[in-house]
Amino acid sequence: MKRRQVLGAFAAAAALLGTLSAQGQQGGQPSPQPTIRRRGRIKQGLWRTNFGADTTLSFDDMCREAARLGCYGFDLIGPEEWPILRKHGLEPLLAGAGPVTFENGIIHPEVHDQIETSIRPYIDMCADEGVRTIITIGGQRRGMPYEQGADNAVAFLNRIKNQLEDRDVTIAIENMNNRRTDPRFGREDQIFGHWAWGVDVCKRVN
Repeated sequence: MKRRQVLGAFAAAAALLGTLSAQGQQGGQPSPQPTIRRRGRIKQGLWRTNFGADTTLSFDDMCREAARLGCYGFDLIGPEEWPILRKHGLEPLLAGAGPVTFENGIIHPEVHDQIETSIRPYIDMCADEGVRTIITIGGQRRGMPYEQGADNAVAFLNRIKNQLEDRDVTIAIENMNNRRTDPRFGREDQIFGHWAWGVDVCKRVN
């Protein structure tokens, strides 16, 4: 399609929406916004923050609008709100980290036993609910060498990878900007601030 044809199509769509809006106002009722039908293989996901830090929308309102826009679901929504997502035909796309924290993550062996005890039922719960990806966190280095952190992460992931494979759940280590301390944009002292570190861990865990 040529550029002028695209512009013409946009103009026609805008005129149609204006007509529908005027008809709704004349009838005393606002016109409902049309549902957008998405095509292709891309499944768009959202975060709550996409609606703005000062939004007055409830999560139910967000889901209604996301469904109208043709989105597939939301990331990092707690299990208690998964029914709200599914009421609107949406899916929880990326489950939270469960017991894994930003401070310790999976690189600190002193918390491995505690994390494993808590994350195993969490993996099962996600699998039972059809949620196929869980995010996890490397953790703060606090002076730990990168190589040692990688060894520790590999050791922990090897402890749970059979369960993940058996339940068809993927664990995704978040790559973080560790040079920005503002939590909106980065996380201070996180070990996985360089792509090569996480790739190496994944290769070693196979």
